[in-house]
Amino acid sequence: MQNNGAERGHVLLIAGDRAVHRRTVQVHPSANLAALSVVPVPVLLNSTLPADLVHLDGVRDQNTLLLRLRTAAATPGPLLVYLSGRLTVDRKGRRFHLASTGTNASNTRYTALPWEWVATELRSRPAGWTTLLLDLVADKGAWAELQELGTLPAVNADTYGVVSPPGFPGTDGTSPYTHQIVEQLRRNPDRPAAPRLHALTVAAAGIPPGALVLPAAPQIEAYDDEEEQPAPRPPMSNLQRLLAGDTSVLPPVRRRRPEPQDFAPGLQALPSAPAPAESYAYPSPAPVQVPQPSPPAERPAPAPVRQQPYVPPQPAPQSHVRPAQPSPEQRQEPVRAPHPSPSPVAHQTPVQQPPAPALAPQPAPVHQPVQAPQQQDPRPYIWQTAQAGRHNEAAEMASAWEQHALQQFGPDSPQATQWAEIRADLARIAGRWTFATQLWIAATHTRLAHQAPDSTEVLNGAKSAHYCWTQIKDTAEARDCGPELVNLLRQLPALDRRHLSSAQQRMEYLQTAPSRR
Repeated sequence: MQNNGAERGHVLLIAGDRAVHRRTVQVHPSANLAALSVVPVPVLLNSTLPADLVHLDGVRDQNTLLLRLRTAAATPGPLLVYLSGRLTVDRKGRRFHLASTGTNASNTRYTALPWEWVATELRSRPAGWTTLLLDLVADKGAWAELQELGTLPAVNADTYGVVSPPGFPGTDGTSPYTHQIVEQLRRNPDRPAAPRLHALTVAAAGIPPGALVLPAAPQIEAYDDEEEQPAPRPPMSNLQRLLAGDTSVLPPVRRRRPEPQDFAPGLQALPSAPAPAESYAYPSPAPVQVPQPSPPAERPAPAPVRQQPYVPPQPAPQSHVRPAQPSPEQRQEPVRAPHPSPSPVAHQTPVQQPPAPALAPQPAPVHQPVQAPQQQDPRPYIWQTAQAGRHNEAAEMASAWEQHALQQFGPDSPQATQWAEIRADLARIAGRWTFATQLWIAATHTRLAHQAPDSTEVLNGAKSAHYCWTQIKDTAEARDCGPELVNLLRQLPALDRRHLSSAQQRMEYLQTAPSRR
């Protein structure tokens, strides 16, 4: 950021009232401000501009808070506003307030800082120049409102932070989120961009279960300024592009040297891994055989398909695929999938009648409806290919089918999600742990958008992602995937807590471990 002589930054740190539950202090706003005060202002603000730093600790007067907030909002340069304390609501309007010292249920409207004031003062700020950091604990009234709304009202600022629920046991000093912000700024000589800093902080902090994380993992965007990124890192990872809905990363398959054959024995129990083995079952339609999907997409003529199909009689589909749990939609999916353009296939069906040329005009309408059931499930052949150690070939076929499902049913469809999970398991079988982790996280996020957090498919996908992540040996790659994984695990209260705790412990270790790149 260039200094033109007129711009000036501003950092405003506001400490509200403590949050106390049964004589246990859940958040110490004063301790949080003291911890942030040791961080240099240019590092806090992520700017080389001259900047002002204002601490407001223990202020009871609403007008003083409003004046300081208005002065900060008027600064011509970058602005950082930090709020810590107890989040409450007033009795009459049920509006959010940051409680100040002395605020109680009867005087909230006259002593606390209204959230509406924060939104009003910041609404005229230039886009991208304001960062709002939150480390709050909601009381029972505020938490009920948050549960109903799902989040805090929108503010014209890049908002990051956590709102913890009432009733959790607190800490003796700095709260976990603020403590980890300070630690991340201390550990990283090149200050991470705000989304990256927030992701690393949430991954490493022991945030209470069920806490509201702002923003959630799928909303954390990639770096906007390439100059703020570490040189070796790409501007956006494949996982972030998948979560953002960019499907251009799905068709290509990474070309790698042939994998050693020691993976082949593990393919005997194909849908299972030591940890996520029991976590996922692929629905299996009627056992049929199809050609490899990629060639039919370019050459849909059925004549060569009928003469030289991939009809290995040995792969009985039930021997390679788990017991079926098909719904009517799932039974129809593989019927439509092998032929991306069904109309040409229907028109070319008379080609299949050379054995009886004299009857060719009559069977044409009869064979058209019969052909659809013969379009067969490609998954048994893909699994057989993977079992033979031809991992790249299996991955290419699965990628082609996934691309077809994306185009025909959409990126959020169950068909596309199932193929993404198949690709993830194929990557696991091939030992491509980083790619498998990314695909499992992306597929589970897609399911989480349409299914309950305690559904079997969502929980199994999270377990599979965690297992694959634990197998990543490269420190830098594991560190890159860790924040997204921890954010995913944090959104699943029904998941065994040991998954989240072990992932957080490994992230703590990875922050100090040397990179092998």
